Amino acid sequence: MPLKVGDIITFERSFTVRDVELFTEISGDEGIHHLTPDEQGRLVIQGLLTATLPTKVGGDHNVLARTMNFEFLRPVFTGDTIICEVKIEEYERKENNRTAIKASFLCENQNEKEVLKGGFSGIIL
Repeated sequence: MPLKVGDIITFERSFTVRDVELFTEISGDEGIHHLTPDEQGRLVIQGLLTATLPTKVGGDHNVLARTMNFEFLRPVFTGDTIICEVKIEEYERKENNRTAIKASFLCENQNEKEVLKGGFSGIIL
């Protein structure tokens, strides 16, 4: 079933220490806050690791992104559960037989605090 304007797609994920270790290895983002636990034993998740939530939703729908905008609002820690809601803002068949898509997203932690918001646009493959 194709997407339509107004659709909301939700994805939820909890981040682990292993997630941070793997992302650190892949990205090279070795900020001390990603490597040293806080007083509660948590690591700060890399911002772009948090941003994999809306990109996962795009990937599920075969979106080839052209633009992505992220506003990081507060830190995400290992053990946090992040709920990401993606809202389809535009979904239109173009003359080149491609479908253009534009979406906004909002991610909140388990305490209903906003941690990330933004949007993306692209085409459906």
